[in-house]
Parts: sequence; structure tokens; C-alpha cells
Amino acid sequence: MGELIQSVTNGIIEQTKTTSSKESSGYNALGKDAFLKLLVTQLKYQDPLNPNTDTEFIAQLATFSQLEQLQNLSSLTTHSQAFSLVGKHVMINTKDASGETSIISGRVDYVTMSNGKVYLSVNGNLYNVDQLNSVISDEYIIEKGLPSIEKPIHLEYDAENPEDLTFEVNLGEGDYVANQVAIVINGKLLDSDKVSLVGNKVKIDKEALSSFANGTYNVAVIFNDPFLTTVTDKVTLKIVNSTVTENPDDDNDDNDDESEEEIPETV
Repeated sequence: MGELIQSVTNGIIEQTKTTSSKESSGYNALGKDAFLKLLVTQLKYQDPLNPNTDTEFIAQLATFSQLEQLQNLSSLTTHSQAFSLVGKHVMINTKDASGETSIISGRVDYVTMSNGKVYLSVNGNLYNVDQLNSVISDEYIIEKGLPSIEKPIHLEYDAENPEDLTFEVNLGEGDYVANQVAIVINGKLLDSDKVSLVGNKVKIDKEALSSFANGTYNVAVIFNDPFLTTVTDKVTLKIVNSTVTENPDDDNDDNDDESEEEIPETV
């Protein structure tokens, strides 16, 4: 089996190489039994005039014993890495009856061993650890499931010919799906009855835009998913042909200042 722990790219730990079971079995076959066969063969065909010494046989045995220990350590490390996958999201290479390869994904429920092989339980099925393709971080899963707006959206509102404005959003997946949105323009939260969501389309009522002056505004879209995902850099709104010179909130602030200055002093 290839290394289970690799560098992270976009939240995914890539599995770069998988050693075939045939190669593994050939590698593991070189142990004490193989050494004994080689020893017997060597004794059978050695030169009787120049036989091997006991020291040479002991050195050979030590070499093969060291090799066996390295194999055991490698197997132990592989098993330890496999058990660390419990609870992780993984991608598994699978083959159907026709031999076509496909990839399934899911969370590792548990890891088990049978006949010296390690198996991962994913979506209720057992897969050999050699079929492991990738390990996916939880943060990446959450990020991919959150609501979003894929491409920049440019809206335009003509005050002389007012119309409702609509645009599409991605409402998320799984446990992170949103079913309501809120709109903030120029720091002003639009009334909820002026904003509606039908399917994946957001509609802004034309009446909600009639009080804005000419200009270009960034539109913040707030989703009601568990993380209250807010997108502030994808939607812009351009107001044209408006007779409003200033936004209502700015006018109210100016009027309040003027009214305070005009109050006469009493004696």
C-alpha cells in the first residue's frame, strides 16, 4: 500500500501510489523460510575444498532477520495509519463486474483485519485499504456544502422603468442547505417582505429599490444555513435614472442636525 499520509492540496490528501497485492506478496515472501531454503541449497552446492564458515552463515542469518524486522515494522506502520482513518472522509477505487473503475466516497466507520489484510468500512461495505484513493478533510467537506454564489452577478435597476430583479444562488448541500436569504445594500437591510426565494432564485421587489440614489452598490447576500454564510463580493447593483439625490438614511441624519440647530434658545 502507498503512503496514507500525503501533502494536503485544497483540503484533499492525495494518494499518489498504490502497491499491488502481487508486488506486496512477492516482497513479504523473503523471510526465514526463504533463508532456510537458501541455506540448504548453499550447503548442498558449496565447494567441499572451500566451505563457508559458521561466521558467514551467522552474518547471513542476521541480514535476513533484520529484513524480517523491517517488514514487520512497515506492516505495523501501515496498520497504524489505516486505523487513524476512522471517522475520516475518503475516496475508494472500485471495479464493477465489467472491470470498469469508479470512485465512491464516504466516511470510514471502522477498520478491521482479516487474514493479515486491512479493510475499511465505508457506506456499509468493506474495501481493502489498497483501494484507498484520497483522504478528504472535514473542513473541505463543510466548505463544499455551504451556500454560495459561483459567478459574479451584475444587476441594474432603471428607476424610470422599474422591474423586479432576480438572480440565482447555490443553496448548499446536506446539512448546510439554506431556505431563506436576506439582502443588505449600502448597509441597509431590505424588508423581508421585499425579498423572496423561489427554488434557487432570489427576487428583490422593485419597491425596495426606489429609495436609492444613482450609483453602483455592493449587495450582501446572507443565507440562513447553520453558519449564516454571507457573500459580499459577488453581486453588484447599478441604479440609473433615479430622482433621489441621497439615500433616505443620509437625509434623515442631515434633517436631524438641522432641526437641532434651528431650536431657539429660551430666556
